[in-house]
Amino acid sequence: QVQVVESGGGLVQPGGSLRLSCAASGSIFSIYAMGWYRQAPGKQRELVATITSAGDSTNYADSVKGRFTISRDNAKNTVYLQMNSLKPEDTAVYYCSAIATIVYWGQGTQVTVSS
Repeated sequence: QVQVVESGGGLVQPGGSLRLSCAASGSIFSIYAMGWYRQAPGKQRELVATITSAGDSTNYADSVKGRFTISRDNAKNTVYLQMNSLKPEDTAVYYCSAIATIVYWGQGTQVTVSS
């Protein structure tokens, strides 16, 4: 079993920044990648970014490339999502996932970009 807990969401103005954190615990040895997904009202959950356990490979949705950065601190079993130049269309619930033989999900954290 793996548990993931997100934090760091909130309200930010367009053009602002936020950093999300995701702490993993439990059978972390089974995890081979971590990811951030988001779901806006009335829309399907979509991939934002992923990072391998070694941190040597990342992947981003086209909509966030150049603005968001995923990183990890293995000593803390934590993955981060630095979000810069935020836009209203980035408003969503952001979910952290731990990818093992199955995918473990966090409870989500709300990010609202509005003036």
